Amino acid sequence: MRLSTLALCTAIVVTGPLMAQEKAIDTQRSTITIHVGKSGLFSAAAHDHTVNAPISSGAILESGAPRIEFRVETAKMTVKPDPKIDAKDQATIQTHMEEMTLETTKFPEITFRSSHVQKLADGQWKVDGDLSLHGATKPVSLTVKQTGESYTTHTVLKQTDFEITPLSIGGGMIKVKNEVEIDFKIFAAQ
Repeated sequence: MRLSTLALCTAIVVTGPLMAQEKAIDTQRSTITIHVGKSGLFSAAAHDHTVNAPISSGAILESGAPRIEFRVETAKMTVKPDPKIDAKDQATIQTHMEEMTLETTKFPEITFRSSHVQKLADGQWKVDGDLSLHGATKPVSLTVKQTGESYTTHTVLKQTDFEITPLSIGGGMIKVKNEVEIDFKIFAAQ
């Protein structure tokens, strides 16, 4: 009986610090920003858009076997206001993103879960994982840098890789680019 108690106490002492290393993502300070461009013959008449994708929940394990995971609710994603676009057009763009691009009622969340994290240098890691978006899950690989308290990365994804058809109007004279640029700035909760 004493051996079992000793083993349990040892396990708690050894794993306690590892469990304490996992931190929630600070959803108030963390940001995901999506940059959506335009193309087509009359693309000069269209506007680029910036989309905020607030993180709903997530966690970071910074040491041991590092990992990160997070979740975004698609219905909470918003197109940033553009002073060159009137309120009616802004509302139409938001509706098109929700209903035609993201299909938020059918696909209510976007998730990322790392599968492997490799330290490249001090404050820099290669993070491999699975991104689930619009009913499709694809592997992604990111180079993450720590700057102060935040972890940042930039990537480019193709909408069609996630079974999203980029919007097109005027028979393709104006269309949304297939490639979207995404900037992540993640903070662990204090």
